[in-house]
Amino acid sequence: MVTPSINLLQTDHLVLRPFSCADGNEVFAEITPTLTRFMAFDPPDSLAAFEKIGQEWVRLIEEGSEYTFVIRHLQDGRFMGIAAVHDATEDEPELGIWISEREHGHGYGGEAVRAVVHWCAERLAAVAYRYPVAVENVASRKIAEGLGGRVVGTEQNAKFASVVYRIPASEPVG
Repeated sequence: MVTPSINLLQTDHLVLRPFSCADGNEVFAEITPTLTRFMAFDPPDSLAAFEKIGQEWVRLIEEGSEYTFVIRHLQDGRFMGIAAVHDATEDEPELGIWISEREHGHGYGGEAVRAVVHWCAERLAAVAYRYPVAVENVASRKIAEGLGGRVVGTEQNAKFASVVYRIPASEPVG
């Protein structure tokens, strides 16, 4: 398999680039229990535990099966969050996003997901994107709906009930 090239993704306010282990300290510092209340994972117990996760992200990026992007503010480079494309070789890759709690409420999550969808449209053979989200996570649900996503199912994990959106790959990403 040929791994798609990954350049910087730039939007009006953000720059996204592939995660590297050098980002680990900043990323780990932002993964809090309140941030992860609507995520399928809990905060890692230690920086050492997160470093193993980060090494796996790098391996998957190099393999071309998943892409994890670090989101930074365009003007000052501050860390904003993570966007990811899971199961990138499938017809319907899964999208994931989290934004640092201090940056919530500014539309950065939607801006980052639109950038990732645009990147995928140019490089992957996706027909649509899977976007699972906690039922109570209204902000994240609005991201999916803003990209033309429609609820196609429900799931339950140990932490919360979720709905699964299907976002068409052909949807304009504006």
